Order: sequence, then C-alpha cells, then structure tokens
Amino acid sequence: MRRSCVLTALLVMSGTSLAQTSIDLYGIVDVGVRGSSGLGASNAPTAAGHVSAVSSGIDQTSRWGIRGREALGGHWAALVRLEGGINADTGASAKSDRLFDRDAWVGLETPYGTLAAGRQPTLLSDALTPVDPLGKRDASFNPNINVAGLSNTAFGTHGFGRQYGPSGYNDNFYRLDNTLKYSVKSGPWQARASWSAGEVAGDTQASSARGAALAYQEGPWAVSGATMRLRSKEDLPLDAWLLGAAYRLDAWQFKATIARNAADTGPNQTVHQHVYSAGVSRALGPGLMLTTAWYSVRREATGLANDGLERGFVYLEQALGPRTTTYAEADYTSWRGNAAGLTGNRPNDRHGAGLTLGLMQKF
Repeated sequence: MRRSCVLTALLVMSGTSLAQTSIDLYGIVDVGVRGSSGLGASNAPTAAGHVSAVSSGIDQTSRWGIRGREALGGHWAALVRLEGGINADTGASAKSDRLFDRDAWVGLETPYGTLAAGRQPTLLSDALTPVDPLGKRDASFNPNINVAGLSNTAFGTHGFGRQYGPSGYNDNFYRLDNTLKYSVKSGPWQARASWSAGEVAGDTQASSARGAALAYQEGPWAVSGATMRLRSKEDLPLDAWLLGAAYRLDAWQFKATIARNAADTGPNQTVHQHVYSAGVSRALGPGLMLTTAWYSVRREATGLANDGLERGFVYLEQALGPRTTTYAEADYTSWRGNAAGLTGNRPNDRHGAGLTLGLMQKF
C-alpha cells in the first residue's frame, strides 16, 4: 500500500513537471513550380529567356526547428530555439556550413522582459514582421528582406563586398552570431535592444553590432521601427534604419515602409541604399487571401552609376486546412541603371517576370 502511494505521488509530480515543460518540433515545407522570363532559377537576372524550375520557399521559407520552454515559477521561464533553413526542392540545408542557420539561442523570460543569447535575426528583421507588405513572403526575392533587412545586398555592382557584424557571410547580415537581445512589453508597446560581439582580439568594436527597436500594436494600427550600427573587421561602419506602419479596415489591410542604410566600404568609398514599399491585402472568402505589394529600391555607390529596381508581387492563397495552403504567385521586376548586370559579355534582360503555383504544409 505504501509503495502504491509513493508511486502515485511520483507520477503526479512527473505529470506536473511535464505540464510545465514543452519541447516542440515544427517546420514548413513550401515547394512551387515556377516559370520565369528574364530571371534564372534563383531569381538572378539572366539573358537566357524563359526558365522553368521547381523552387523552395516562394511563399514561406522552408525550415525546420525545435523550440522549448520550461516554467521556472514566479513568471520566470527558460527558452530555447534551434532552427535551420531547408531547400525543399533538393533536400539540402539552406546553408551548407550551418545546421541551424536561422536561430540557435537560449533565453530567459522574466517579469521584466526576455533576454536571449546566441545566433538570432537582427532588430531590422524583427521590425519588418508586422509591417512588410508581403508579410515577409518570398524571403529570397523580397526587397525589404534583401535590401532593407540586409540579407542579400550583392546584386549588380553595388554590393558591400565585406562582412559587417558577426553574420559569418559577406553581403548578408540578416542574422548575427554572438547576439544578446533584450525585449520588454508594456501594454501596446514593445521595446528591443541588441548587442552582437565581434570577438576580435584587442578590438571590442570590430565586427560588432548594436541596435534598438520600438513597436506599437493596438486595435487596427501597428507601427514598427528599428535602427542598427554594424561594423566590419576593419572597423568600417554600416548604419541602417527602417520604419513601417500597418492599418486594418474590415477585410482590408494596408502596409507601407521606408528604409535606408549607408556603409563605408573602403577609404572614401560608400554605398547608400533606399527602399520604399506599399501593399494591400484582402480576405476574399473563407481561407482565401489576396496580397499585392510594390517595392522601389535606389542605390548609390562611389564611382558607380546609380541603380536600383522596381518590383511588384501578387499572391493568391487558399487554405485547404489548418496546416496546408495552396497558392499562386506572380511577380514583375524592372531594373534601373546597371543593376541587371551581365552574363558573360551579354547584358541581362532589363525586365523579369515570374509565375509560381505552389503548396505549403506546416507541421
């Protein structure tokens, strides 16, 4: 009888512990059949004419991850997240040198805010979440993510050509290693601050990054902004900021952003980038959503002609179930200046268009 009581008590205690701890495996697999003209399979400018491809992540980036939370009592909790990108069309990791290229951090949630440490998206990425007209769809082709969020600044001749902050890559600073990020909410307001260690011996500024962000969300309104300074290993600065707003009216949602960044790329050498965007979404029926967006990019670099692009998107999505969505996507790009570049000695097309039919499944 005594053994039975002890066993029952242990089972109750075990159940309580399990109820306070959660570990979840999650992910997205998004694959589409895409046809394009003036754009290659990776959406780079081309002179090859029509291209057919099976592509990953046209709606939402294909990914997988593990997230955990353990309640510690008194409104305290320990957090963990590991997340890696997937090229679902080939089964390869998005980054061959990293298993968890998107997130790898541990954190502590407290009544006074949340502190996380490890590889994390920048505050520019966080600030885009509520206000990007595409809702951060098509991450590899979305100018707000590429240029405003600094995930791919190397197209054409105006790339930075070096690493700023501890991202691990040239011309891609959307996620940073060695990052401490603190966030706190008060009513409709959320404030964030971050610092990323450059880990360069003898120089605490080289390859480092720091920033601050503020967001407001209440009722139909959302306003979000962030500013950051990143440094190269040579201690050259890259300054970036963005600001956006969103407004919901019945079945309609309107979003707009403005972003600018400027980098010193060498002695008396600079690159300036500007991004403007606007878009409208509307629910057309049960599970049916139409989203349109337009982006305008302008770039200036010392000794080079100004360039940029205009890019528009249309997405039509139909939810087939709680985790499954089918979609049609169309896009059009017009390159400015020499942004389209060359293939060998042949100029690439100055206009590009694409059409995708895809299926996305979440787990």
